This record gives sequence, C-alpha cells and structure tokens, in this order.
Amino acid sequence: MIGLSAVLLMLWEGRIAGISGIASGLLPPYRDDAFPSRFGFVLGLIAAPLLLMTFTGTEITQTVSSNVPLMIAAGLLVGFGSVYGNGCTSGHGVCGLSRLSGRSMVATAVFMAMAFVTVFLVRHVI
Repeated sequence: MIGLSAVLLMLWEGRIAGISGIASGLLPPYRDDAFPSRFGFVLGLIAAPLLLMTFTGTEITQTVSSNVPLMIAAGLLVGFGSVYGNGCTSGHGVCGLSRLSGRSMVATAVFMAMAFVTVFLVRHVI
C-alpha cells in the first residue's frame, strides 16, 4: 500500500511521498495549493489501521512509552533529523531507493545503522 501510494502520488502530482514533507505542508505558512491532497494522505495514514481493525477484526496493538520527557526528546530528534537529512525514512527509504538516489541510499544506510545502535544500547547497555 505504501509503495502504491508513493507511485500514485508521483504519477498524479509529481511529488515524493515523504511523510515529513507532506505533514509539514499542513502547517502554516502554506507553501502550495496541495493542502487537500496532503490532508487526505495523512488522514489515510490514520484511517488505514482503523479500517483494518474494523473489517478484519485484527487487533492492532502498539506499545508507547509513558515517559513524557523521553517522548518529547525522541520527537525533537526525529524532527531535527528529518529536516537535517532533507527527508524522512519514507521519503528516502521508500521513494529515494526506488529511484536509485545516491543521497537516499546514504541516508537510509545511516538511518538503519543508527537504529541498530539504538536498539543495542537500549536493550543491552541501558
């Protein structure tokens, strides 16, 4: 579904389906007239698991930390990384790799390396 939506967004609007870029376009100042399509894309991200639960009866569970300072720090780090890296994991990992973008290959390798290091530190060191 993610790949299909990325292809359709590129086909119909000529845009990369990077979630951070799409979501940031929902906040003022608005950069273009694509607000309705951006809103629909984000709404689809929220609605998809709800529809899956409704029609299949599958329960989707997520574990979210109750440590508010940790969640704030994590959100700021992800936001900073998305801005600093000129895109997020969906923009680089899904769309960039499929276009054979060298910059996206490097960015995705860095994302994955940091994810491995983080999991190791959290599970075995901290």
